[in-house]
Amino acid sequence: MTDPVGTVPPLTVMTVNTHKGFTTFNRRFILPELRDAVRKVGADVVFLQEVLGTHEEHDKKLNGSPHYEFMADSIWPEFAYGRNVVYPKGHHGNAVMSKFPIVHYQNHDVSITGPEKRGLLHCVLRVPGHEVEVHAICVHLGLAEAHRQQQLELLCEIVRSEVPDKAPLIVAGDFNDWRRRAHDMLWREAGLKEVFVTAYGESAKTFPARFPLLSLDRIYVRNASVHLPVVLPRRPWSHLSDHAPLAAEIHL
Repeated sequence: MTDPVGTVPPLTVMTVNTHKGFTTFNRRFILPELRDAVRKVGADVVFLQEVLGTHEEHDKKLNGSPHYEFMADSIWPEFAYGRNVVYPKGHHGNAVMSKFPIVHYQNHDVSITGPEKRGLLHCVLRVPGHEVEVHAICVHLGLAEAHRQQQLELLCEIVRSEVPDKAPLIVAGDFNDWRRRAHDMLWREAGLKEVFVTAYGESAKTFPARFPLLSLDRIYVRNASVHLPVVLPRRPWSHLSDHAPLAAEIHL
């Protein structure tokens, strides 16, 4: 760090599964409402899962803009997208929107044999006031536990091979880890701590958003501390996504 402890503002992060811009069961297209709600959180870095890169029909509603670009607009000048799932009319994946420069990014395909496609989007951020670059990995893991186990191993390998030991690291997204198996492994193999477990003793319940029962969405950090992580309120979020979004104040 270039400044004494306490003089550099914290980094606010948010993670949300956008469900391709539709309400639960795909009944209504609500991306403009979702964008407004994300803006009100005021996060510096936003981790998005299931965000459309392009779609023949939906692009007409946004003047041809990818969903992540439409959401970023003038608020987040930097964004990165990792395409995971391709179909005849378009594709979707993970995205990171940032108020700080993204100096490098890479999307890792961690799909396991079968139709389900998954990815890990690794971004490197240059945050003012910090000599060491900040690493951010946006995660969307598989539905099958055996697949998740392999994908978590791949995540740990990416951390070991691509993230310097002393660099601040934030890993966030939809882990689909309803049995909460990821905590011990990510701590043991990659030194990552889940922010809700650290603050409150257990990870947050985020799914389904209207009546959360399962802890699917997470924020993990290394070489950073967190102040008061929160699950964002049911209103308006329960009709904007099937996952409750998470936000946290990260001190680097």
